[in-house]
Amino acid sequence: MRIFVAGHRGMVGSAVARALALDGTHEVITVPRDRLDLTDQRAVAHFFACEPIDAVILAAARVGGIMANAKAPASFLYDNLAIAANVIHAAHEADINRLIQLGSSCIYPRDAAQPIREEALMTGALEPTNAPYALAKITAIKLCESYNIQYGRDYRSLMPTNLYGPGDNFHPEKAHVIPALIQRFDAAVRNGARHVTLWGTGTPRREFLHVDDLAAAVMFIIGMSAEDYARQTDPACSHINVGTGKDISILALARTIARLTGFEGVILTDPEKPDGTPRKCLDISRMTSMGWRASKDFEEGLAQTVLWYRQMQARGARLRAS
Repeated sequence: MRIFVAGHRGMVGSAVARALALDGTHEVITVPRDRLDLTDQRAVAHFFACEPIDAVILAAARVGGIMANAKAPASFLYDNLAIAANVIHAAHEADINRLIQLGSSCIYPRDAAQPIREEALMTGALEPTNAPYALAKITAIKLCESYNIQYGRDYRSLMPTNLYGPGDNFHPEKAHVIPALIQRFDAAVRNGARHVTLWGTGTPRREFLHVDDLAAAVMFIIGMSAEDYARQTDPACSHINVGTGKDISILALARTIARLTGFEGVILTDPEKPDGTPRKCLDISRMTSMGWRASKDFEEGLAQTVLWYRQMQARGARLRAS
């Protein structure tokens, strides 16, 4: 198949594109953002009308941590709604029958029973700190379901837990928790700081999945027939959780990253800052029943990510000096 990977320069999209290239079975189609703005409806429609494509993997999104979501809720809602609506509808108009859209575990209610089953969607209030982003991702799921019901499409949705790995966003205001902590502890080591302060109490628990494991899950789902996939899902609850089924407290995560970066100072917490959802761990029984499990060791994956970040920092320093 000729597979278009939307968002191929992001952490998720690049991992999926790498996995497809290594597999060698399919032809990977990518277009940089300066040539195709996915929030531009007319441009997206023109691209799909002109480019022969057999399947789409929608990995493009505007993403960020608590601070970024708090500062730009309208942007997070509008951009992600536009991307999902434009790509999914244009794929349908171009008679592309296969599509996988990648969402986020933030779609679930803040106080959902743990571990979170797919059926928990839209059964309670969202976590306020990322509600606009979550609403856009919920809409993408419902778009896929609606095109499947109305037009008989094979549009699938995977909901990964919190992701990390090489290629992550380390921007000070846009980073999620793992890149934010790696950046802060690495800076503390370089600057000889004696303490690092965490946002919140450190007690919330999160589940993390290496981005290469998500790419492997995408490859697994691509390989499933429409009949096999339909047997595992329901037309009104067609999305599937992807994770490890294991979680860790933010404080324990910080201690692990401190050790991997060589930080030997004190870790403090700031209860005046928001914690976000108290706990978020996915029920992955649907995915495991299909025959897939994550394989990356968590600490090994963190060490790999720390190394990648430091290599990128060193490369940037060399470029600035040259």
